[in-house]
Amino acid sequence: MLVTETKINGLYIIEPKVFTDSRGYFFESFNLKYFREKGLNLNIIQDNQSKSQYGVIRGLHYQKSPHAQTKLLRVLEGKIFDVAVDMRKSSPDFGKWFGIELSDENKKQILIPKGFAHGFSVLSETAVVMYKCDEYYHPESEGGIIYNDRDMNIDWQVEEGKEIISEKDTRLSLFKDSDYYFD
Repeated sequence: MLVTETKINGLYIIEPKVFTDSRGYFFESFNLKYFREKGLNLNIIQDNQSKSQYGVIRGLHYQKSPHAQTKLLRVLEGKIFDVAVDMRKSSPDFGKWFGIELSDENKKQILIPKGFAHGFSVLSETAVVMYKCDEYYHPESEGGIIYNDRDMNIDWQVEEGKEIISEKDTRLSLFKDSDYYFD
């Protein structure tokens, strides 16, 4: 596996070594020992999976401490534009966001640590997304930033007018009005 830190401290892209032959391919998507050797200490306790259609934008979501989650996310089928926003008050990257295309073809993963809001848009007809978490889902700790926050100015790469947003996500706050910043 190749582990590359992004321009935002603590946010990593993981690229597995893929073995292909006439039968197809094989790769190791997660290896706790390898991650720990790279200084990425995870205690994975929950897997989540979603399927969405083109234009769906999920997020930007986070869980407040002490239930904040680290996520290791990948695409099983299709293509998404994945976004992480640094909400760590003490970070030099506070308020900045990073986006990357993840797909079943490129097999890249993103490791999003505690202290980030996360979201993605679906760029293919459908997409199946799977992510591992190091904390359980805790509904009372939910928080979020509205996807179209003008200060964030995120290009979700979805054709204008084709966005599909849940009612819940349309009620999220602006980053500057967020009720939570991580220490």
